[in-house]
This record gives sequence, structure tokens and C-alpha cells, in this order.
Amino acid sequence: MAKRNVGANSPAERTSLAYMDQKLAMAKRCSHEGVIAGAKAAVVATVATAVPTLTSVRMLPWAKANLNHTAQALIISTVAGAAYFIVADKTVLKTARNNSFNPPSNA
Repeated sequence: MAKRNVGANSPAERTSLAYMDQKLAMAKRCSHEGVIAGAKAAVVATVATAVPTLTSVRMLPWAKANLNHTAQALIISTVAGAAYFIVADKTVLKTARNNSFNPPSNA
């Protein structure tokens, strides 16, 4: 016979499990908001970097001679990646800070 855990059904245990589920849902929402904001920033940064990079390779002799396709892609992708991580991190921290000051209601 398996032993039953009688303490698992106590009100304190159910409250703490519900609290942990609520905290987990809040963390998922915060991280999702960060991903969305980071992706938007990465798209804007990609366009903002690609246009001057590709234009300078066509117009400037130094850039045409020294920036091959790999270098151009590296410049653009580095800026996009940095924008993603910076904006996602700031968004997650902002939402976490807001949620720590304003706890969600139990509605």
C-alpha cells in the first residue's frame, strides 16, 4: 500500500500552490512581453542598420573594398541581436518592477 500524504491537502499547502501558480503565470507573461518587445526592436534595428550598411558598400570605395557579404551580415545581425536582448531585458525588468509594486488581484 502506498502512503498518502495527508499534509498535501491542507489549506496552507493549497494556498502556497495557488500562489506559486500565480507567480509562474506572471513570470511567463513578463517574459512573453519581453520577447515581443525585443522582436519589434530587432526588426527596427535591422532595417535601421541594413539601409546605411548596404548603401555605404555601394557608394564608398573603402567600404566596397573592405566589407564583403559576411562582414555586412555580421554588422546587421550584431545590431539586431543587441537590440533584441537590451529591449527584452529592460521590458522584463520593467514589468517585474511594476508587478512587485502592484500585486495582481485574486479576481
